[in-house]
Amino acid sequence: MYNAKAYSAANATSPLAQATIARRDPTETDVQIEILFCGICHSDVHQARNEWSGVMPTVYPCVPGHEIVGRVTKVGSAVKKFKQGDLAAVGCLVDSDRTCPECRAGLEQFCPNLILTYNFPDKHLGGVTYGGYSDSVVVDENFVLSVPSNLDLAGAAPLLCAGITTYSPMRHWGVTKGKKVGVVGLGGLGHMGVKFAHALGAYTVVFTTSPGKKDDALRLGGDEVVISKNADEMAKHAGSFDFILDAVAVEHDVNAYIQLLRRDGNLTMVGAPEKPLPVSVFGLIFARRSFSGSLIGSIAETQEMLDFCGQNNIISDVEVIPIQKVNEAYERVIKSDVKYRFSIDMASLKSE
Repeated sequence: MYNAKAYSAANATSPLAQATIARRDPTETDVQIEILFCGICHSDVHQARNEWSGVMPTVYPCVPGHEIVGRVTKVGSAVKKFKQGDLAAVGCLVDSDRTCPECRAGLEQFCPNLILTYNFPDKHLGGVTYGGYSDSVVVDENFVLSVPSNLDLAGAAPLLCAGITTYSPMRHWGVTKGKKVGVVGLGGLGHMGVKFAHALGAYTVVFTTSPGKKDDALRLGGDEVVISKNADEMAKHAGSFDFILDAVAVEHDVNAYIQLLRRDGNLTMVGAPEKPLPVSVFGLIFARRSFSGSLIGSIAETQEMLDFCGQNNIISDVEVIPIQKVNEAYERVIKSDVKYRFSIDMASLKSE
């Protein structure tokens, strides 16, 4: 066991502050990583402030962060995929039971006994796992990913959550050249959805309530922008989409988008509104449309996504901040005041 520097929340109302945490010494199958950048996900804010207490109560102290990129500093004797000096990444998962039907199918993200990167039981040290707002982390090599060397690391960090969350449903529902794809909401998730849909060759339409986002939507790869409050613009696309990715995390009318799907079209939710969304069944059954959700992706699919990003030069649009500005960044995340993700330069932690 060794001590690592970190930023943690002591309780639901306290700001994040510098702390010292325990990390395990690498076992024979572990990879130790010096963390270079860690993205800020909106779920970090929810978790740090115990806003998911009914589903996933927070254990304090809480060290958030599941969009981790860094460099390997040490490997266990049985590690085969990594060596000292390699670029490496860790996303939302750091372990699973590896024996359940989901794990055997290569879908660890649905394992009933999965271990998330932070605030989940730590079988090695007791207590809970600690995330990437830290100078280092130790993870089993089966849950560590390789980062293409051509990617900017600050922009690559959010790929570990925002990237895989939007890439996975597009792959599952067969987004390819010739398909018509809609992306609802141009935020941290939505802007990655636009980049992926474009790179996969789809005709990409961005739906937004903000006319001021039109130029950015086109810059990111959108072929067309629809102001969703304009009924005439919406009506022009009725029954024409193969797939729609909905990245909006607040209450909104999903039925308006379901009506835009063609026969057998799918709308997948990756945004997670706090309250249930009313869905008109008639909008589904009359065209055999489907309405579904998606949760990150497997380790193999996350590696596929990173490789795809390397081949297509895709990273997240980020604002890089020092760790000392994390509390300010949390307030800006709540206000959607960032284009489009924050990435923490963890070198700033060394000055603490």
